[in-house]
Amino acid sequence: MSSHLPRLFIWGASGHASVVADVVRCEGKYQIAGLIDDLHPQRRTVPAGEVLGDAGVLPGMRSAGVTHALIAVGNNAARIELARRAIALGFELATAIHPRATCAAGVTIGPGSVVMAGAVVNPGAVIGESAIINTCASVDHDCRLGDGVHVCPGAHLAGHITVGAGTMIGIGAAVREGIRIGARCVIGAGAAVVDDVPDDAVAVGVPARVIRSTAAIVV
Repeated sequence: MSSHLPRLFIWGASGHASVVADVVRCEGKYQIAGLIDDLHPQRRTVPAGEVLGDAGVLPGMRSAGVTHALIAVGNNAARIELARRAIALGFELATAIHPRATCAAGVTIGPGSVVMAGAVVNPGAVIGESAIINTCASVDHDCRLGDGVHVCPGAHLAGHITVGAGTMIGIGAAVREGIRIGARCVIGAGAAVVDDVPDDAVAVGVPARVIRSTAAIVV
């Protein structure tokens, strides 16, 4: 990979970080300078790359010419917060799209977002910052996804769907056209969403029903 590419760090060192790192390497737009792991900051090599330490090393990385960041953390609220911290330290958020994803011309994908292999984003879709469109997920025409949304592997959104910030659409879920899903929601794995879902709701089943508030979830 060319040494003239802009350099970025990945915040996170989990399995998800490995997938994010693979997207970055396959796309070939950035050089990965290293990983940040606040939970296990000891220097080591993991599948995603070399862990350089915790957030305390970031000012030095910025001084050394690292310009961009990608947040590879699965928790939506944490990913949004870490993105804000990276920006405050002077980094720009990178956007990474796997070359074997399909993104229509003219779609909007916000800074810090990652589109994984096999995903499809169709015309007119608008995806916010720090979102994840995971492996083989699809976002159809004219959808609007807020910041920090995670569309999990194999989940499918039909056309004209609105999803609020920080919401997770679980693996294999399907959402009918025109539906509005609120902010900070969790849509369960395999759910079939045929009615609107309010903010802060957990909805599961076929058809999906709200069973509780996300305030009851301990993370």
